[in-house]
Amino acid sequence: MRVTIVGAGIAGLSTAWSLAKLGHDITLIEQGSIPNPLAASGDRSRMIRRAYGDADGYAHTIAEAFDSWDLLWNDLGVSHYANCGVLGISQHAGDGAEQFRTGLDRMKFEYEQLDPREAAERYPFLDPATFRYAYLDQDGGALFSERIARDMKAWLKMRGAEIRTHAKVLAVDAHAASVRIEDDTIIRADRLVVTAGAWTLQLFPSLAENLMTYRNVVAYMEPPADLADAWSNAPAIVDIGGASSGYVLPPIDCVGLKFGAGVHKSRAPDPDANRVAAPGEGDSLRRLFSPPFSRIDEYTVTEVKTCAYAFTADQRFFSKRIGNTLVVSACSGHGYKFGAAVGRRVAQALDTDDDAGLARWLRAEAV
Repeated sequence: MRVTIVGAGIAGLSTAWSLAKLGHDITLIEQGSIPNPLAASGDRSRMIRRAYGDADGYAHTIAEAFDSWDLLWNDLGVSHYANCGVLGISQHAGDGAEQFRTGLDRMKFEYEQLDPREAAERYPFLDPATFRYAYLDQDGGALFSERIARDMKAWLKMRGAEIRTHAKVLAVDAHAASVRIEDDTIIRADRLVVTAGAWTLQLFPSLAENLMTYRNVVAYMEPPADLADAWSNAPAIVDIGGASSGYVLPPIDCVGLKFGAGVHKSRAPDPDANRVAAPGEGDSLRRLFSPPFSRIDEYTVTEVKTCAYAFTADQRFFSKRIGNTLVVSACSGHGYKFGAAVGRRVAQALDTDDDAGLARWLRAEAV
């Protein structure tokens, strides 16, 4: 079967990987480079974690995600994952970090709970006077997304996939499974998969009732010199507590210390607009991390990156068959941690025409 895939983020790359292993003829089209620094999958590191708050279906499914990444590492011959553990920090009763912890309890996942003094002794960048408790899950950590994309691209080339980069798709004929790219070339296939992230609505405006696009920023930081060692041995942080939905990826293997926060997102109908960070955006993000971090004013913002994401109202994955085309979209940060598993499930659905089963799995309704 000839399959064209539009969008080479982690979902598109993983779908291509899975379909190539099944012997299909793959064409992968990406509007930028691979990795694309403007895409949701284009940053240097992303978190994988078992903590999922009240989304128990996704918490159940995370085991499949880890297994799928292991299969990918076997094919690539290298692992781009650091199992550094995942920390949650609760500042107030019922905050995001506490919701993640109660989810771990429901799933009967083991973790270590720390009182503020113990946590600050272990992680001296924390201010023990500002939070109630912390907890450490030993399973989870950082996926090195740019390295994953580069190696998957190389693997696909070796398997004979046609890869077209810097080729923006202008129009889709969903029933004919064909696309028209910027040079007016028409690419035809038996089946078409669209994994275009925040750019999906440019190709399928009718899906605006299902998908919304948002802009967010992440910032890379240089901590005070005397805290550098503590950070280099730190876990990922799923939530700093309070109202910011702040999270952290530690500096590992030459990838920098990364801060992000859910409260920084804003609606962005055009994912190509405002992609250069405005002055002060990084400092504004940095200040959200005190509390629970001490001495936050001594951290230096070294780089600010903008992100464009697709969201659904219920924050679950989305899929829809339109003619001979399958549109698949993640919901913000869900996308990366499940990326390898999503590709395998999409490939399976194309082989079996089980769209309903794929939709249930993507929505974590059947695991």
